[in-house]
Amino acid sequence: MTKYLFRTGLVFLMCMSARMLAQTPDPALSKADRDWLKQVLRTVHDEIKKNYYDPTFHGFDIDRRFQEAEAKIETAPNLNYGMADIAGAVTALNDSHTNFLPPGRPFTHDYGWRMQAEGDSDCFITAVRPGSDAEKKGLKPGDQLLSVAGFSPLREDLWKIEYVYNVLRPQYGLRLIVRSPDGNTRQLETLAELKRQKPWEPWNWEERIIDLIHRHQPRVVEYENGAIMYKLPDFAFDPERTNEMLDKIRRHQALVLDLRGNPGGYVDFLSRFLGGMFDHEVKIGDRAGRKPLRGAVTKSRGDKTFQGKLVVLIDSRSASAAELFARVVQMEKRGTVVGDQSSGMVMESKVYPHQVQTRNGVIHYAVSITDANVIMADGKSLEKAGVFPDERIVPSAADLAAGRDPALARAAELVGIKLTPEEAGKLFPIQWPSDDE
Repeated sequence: MTKYLFRTGLVFLMCMSARMLAQTPDPALSKADRDWLKQVLRTVHDEIKKNYYDPTFHGFDIDRRFQEAEAKIETAPNLNYGMADIAGAVTALNDSHTNFLPPGRPFTHDYGWRMQAEGDSDCFITAVRPGSDAEKKGLKPGDQLLSVAGFSPLREDLWKIEYVYNVLRPQYGLRLIVRSPDGNTRQLETLAELKRQKPWEPWNWEERIIDLIHRHQPRVVEYENGAIMYKLPDFAFDPERTNEMLDKIRRHQALVLDLRGNPGGYVDFLSRFLGGMFDHEVKIGDRAGRKPLRGAVTKSRGDKTFQGKLVVLIDSRSASAAELFARVVQMEKRGTVVGDQSSGMVMESKVYPHQVQTRNGVIHYAVSITDANVIMADGKSLEKAGVFPDERIVPSAADLAAGRDPALARAAELVGIKLTPEEAGKLFPIQWPSDDE
């Protein structure tokens, strides 16, 4: 299976599952339903026991936790709760890359807004989809989120809200309490947009990942002074494309590499792309697993290396491979890292797909399991720590409301580009999924 340095259960999974799942009427569970749910639970348990990188599970009693989940399934009122019991047993490990990936449903699902942690704790609306119910209800970028369906969205547990309402139990709408930049607090009931989609056959989780991720391409802006801005949405590109991408970059004298919102990707692509920044092999980190593993190193391009000035942008949604890239650049003093502290979700994982027979036919599910932790050259892991930028620049509520991007403007300044925060905010606008995705 493909090796991932991917924030599988979080940002990346949100991009995918929010487009695959939607809430449907959920009848009471029959004995047959409970039986196959317990079968799924046991399969997930066995996969984790066999493949999780730490055989001690950090001292956590995983067997007892799964036994508790099985008891809960016996009394679960409906399918959503049963799936949540399975997910709860997995997430109890508190591992960013170990997650239960539930069956898809026949609807796309979009709340019409995006939220993000900015700074140490607070969460803000960063984008509202034009024409959405959220826009009609008056939700705006820059609104601080005080509550989502009764839960406070803080930086450290934002992923739990996203996982529940985008993956496990998508809703027809969500109740929000927000505070606008002027201090006004209000409550909104925002409705999701649901659209029926064609089923994916034959089912294959990794093919879904690859298909959806590869819809995204780098966005590039070139300047007369020899600088290039390169927004890389993920590291999930065919490694064979690396040379083509790096050849374009190395013709320039300076690079602003925007990794904000980048959830990570393939180990091999990271090794090659990061290697394009060095004229020698650089150690990314050691890989700690159940058995001895080779360390991760860059694959240098020798005399075809990009030699110019390098500035890397990160934020709270930069994860996994994106964090490793930024930290290596920082530790090797190869460039300057600008923006917000990254997510601290840096593990290596695999996705294990499964299927189960039910009275309504075969359904498919998967589990993402961490098979290695990455230890940096300084002996530390980025998991739950993240990368702290050399220059921490976090947009204010007023910046978000006005569409200003002070971090990108500062990165541009570092490579000799005069760009106001207002101009920077227009360079890489959000790309909403089209109706046919």
